[in-house]
Amino acid sequence: MRRSTLATAVALASVAFASSAGAQQGPTQLPGMGASPTLVAPDESHNVSNHPRRVGWPEGRMPTAAEGFAVTRFAAGLDNPRWMEVLPNGDILVAEAATKPRPAESAEERAKQEEQRRSGTVRDSADRITLLRDADGDGVAETRSVLLSGLNQPFGMALVGDALFVANTDGILRFPFTPGQQRIEAAGRKILDLPAGGYNNHWTRTLLAAPDGQSLMVAVGSASNVGEYGLERETRRAAVLQIGLDGANERIYASGLRNPVGIAFEPQTGQLWAAVNERDNLGNDLVPDYITSVRQGGFYGWPFSYFGQNEDPRRKGEAPQLVAQAIAPDYALGPHTASLGLTFSTGTAFPEHWRGGAIIGQRGSWNRANYSGYRVVYVPFADGKPAGAARDLLTGFMANPDTGEVYGRPVGVAMDRRGGLLVADDTGNTVWRVAPR
Repeated sequence: MRRSTLATAVALASVAFASSAGAQQGPTQLPGMGASPTLVAPDESHNVSNHPRRVGWPEGRMPTAAEGFAVTRFAAGLDNPRWMEVLPNGDILVAEAATKPRPAESAEERAKQEEQRRSGTVRDSADRITLLRDADGDGVAETRSVLLSGLNQPFGMALVGDALFVANTDGILRFPFTPGQQRIEAAGRKILDLPAGGYNNHWTRTLLAAPDGQSLMVAVGSASNVGEYGLERETRRAAVLQIGLDGANERIYASGLRNPVGIAFEPQTGQLWAAVNERDNLGNDLVPDYITSVRQGGFYGWPFSYFGQNEDPRRKGEAPQLVAQAIAPDYALGPHTASLGLTFSTGTAFPEHWRGGAIIGQRGSWNRANYSGYRVVYVPFADGKPAGAARDLLTGFMANPDTGEVYGRPVGVAMDRRGGLLVADDTGNTVWRVAPR
């Protein structure tokens, strides 16, 4: 996209082997999945609020891994673990934070918050980063310490040299840090303010160190569903930003990404990818969440269009030039799946047909009559692009799809230094580890 066009876009639109783990909510291949999904017609009358209800993990029950894999409870008793950072020495940093309750301005808002409380989404926020260490390599962290506390809804973390960067919902902090430390006593220095708050769970701010070690990628979700609070509130939002390590030289790397949460560099090509949580209230089977390569200067449609140049009827005719330039995502992950976590299967520990592709944590739907998501899926890649149907890697998070009861909900995913996959289960207060049996 030309610089002038990007500026316009920003101004206008500035995501141990378990025993049986209960019934599942349907096959992975939902409507609206794949590289060229079939999209149903939008339904503007759709207004479903179908939040799940947290019941917690019963004694002895764990998620169910794909054949050939085993699951261990890497760490339990956490407080809404959302995101992780794997350090060079093998230590795991876990951001424990949640959507905070706020005064309700209407009966509708009070009812919605009560649903979110039952689901485990709205709760008091621990606002800390915990360090987990598995020194003996048995798949269970035997050491736990509070690395940082007193934060403000921390989420993304990135280690660059001797600096640990932490993304609070309202800004990025830089701390002096050496791997091996179990507590940071030094005060952090705020290097960048970020717009705070947001629609539903769009308070998360993801960080990713650029391969050159000189800059950070910052993912910031929208403040609204489709800009209904005014596009002036979307400045520097629904976008991936790029900043220097001192917070300077900020630029909009890509825009029109409603809620980009997981961001990762594809290992073969070095291309940036994002998992994006799409818009609500256009139908049970619309709009699909997705993963996509993120082009520098690219515009991905929000809020004016979805999945490329499909105009949102609620913003019809407002920005035809931008709609014409909207880039279609690479791979649809199904409607309302809350596809948030993203990493790539690296190394040789996994079986060959589970290597090289994208792994996505799907936290699960609330704007769909029938539940979708609540699982970790794998999308095979070839030559740096999706190459085949998504398949389940970890399921069993939903206890009862008829009543909406859930044991837990997967969010962040990360490959550890021994070749296992770590899954942050926020509602289940657990980090799971998946590895070949």
